[in-house]
Amino acid sequence: MRVAIVGCGRVGERRARALCGTARLVAAADTDAARAEALAARFPGCAAETDWRRLVARDDFELAIVATPHDRLAEVAGAAAERGRHVLVEKPAARSVQELEALIAAARTTGVSVAVGFNHRFHPALREAHALFSSGAIGALLSVRARYGHGGRPGYENEWRADPCTAGGGELIDQGVHLIDLARWFAGEFANVRGHLATLYWPARVEDNAFLLLTTGAGQVAWLHASWTEWKNLFCFEVFGREGKLQVDGLGGSYGVERLTVHRLPRPLGPPDTIASEYPGEDVSWRDELSDLVSRIEAGRPPAVGLEDARAALEIVGRLYARRAAPAEVLDDKRGGARTPGNGR
Repeated sequence: MRVAIVGCGRVGERRARALCGTARLVAAADTDAARAEALAARFPGCAAETDWRRLVARDDFELAIVATPHDRLAEVAGAAAERGRHVLVEKPAARSVQELEALIAAARTTGVSVAVGFNHRFHPALREAHALFSSGAIGALLSVRARYGHGGRPGYENEWRADPCTAGGGELIDQGVHLIDLARWFAGEFANVRGHLATLYWPARVEDNAFLLLTTGAGQVAWLHASWTEWKNLFCFEVFGREGKLQVDGLGGSYGVERLTVHRLPRPLGPPDTIASEYPGEDVSWRDELSDLVSRIEAGRPPAVGLEDARAALEIVGRLYARRAAPAEVLDDKRGGARTPGNGR
């Protein structure tokens, strides 16, 4: 499958490396000409562009990968979809649900596949955890607890992720959407959304910490914390069931070796039996995500993670941002439910 990439920064480079054996890169675009040319030079026959519109207008590719800052994701992906190209757009796919709607409409009109880059679902430890959970290995779900964060770097407050106009927000829409997506993958939809967004350290106009309390209609809870003040990079995702617990730690690299720990409760109740598995080596989620998408496109099947998943995550993000923007107003804590003061954000 022939692929074109818009956005040749760190994520665009990762996406390009993940093409090996699955697809062929034929064009790369970035507003920074040197960056586009550097990426294109690594792939024989690949063209470099500085205007994403010229790239989208090309007729020599089937799949567009959009890895721009958040403010261009929906626009570029929508233009590619309108041209009949399949799309892999980075999370969160847009800055808001309203911005996402045009992309959804374009995909619906042309019938192309649009996948959203929630690549964490393709980490081997998380995939195995989900398979075990789906098989009933730990019984009915009780709750989810997750932490995800890093400590930034000098000048982080000046990068595009700390610009509310470009990013659409801060840590909630950055790493927080990964946690929301994973929590939905295990728990389903959330009826109640509560949280607190705080700017604790970085001199930025966006939140550097997001604390979320999400509850399903059946009462299962997801307690999530995404942070830019997690000075030692950390990822920890725990799923609690009536008969055990699944825990995923690390994502490889600076987040530590990826590990799945399975705790199964004995009968009668007592200390759990514990089995741990490690997944050392490089992060294969990018490769496996792309390989899965290509196979689904070729088979005429929908993407594993699509625009409806992005919409659901952005709805939660949007509700929390609305509360932060107007903390003195009376706001809904529950869809169709009682109204409570919004000062808890």
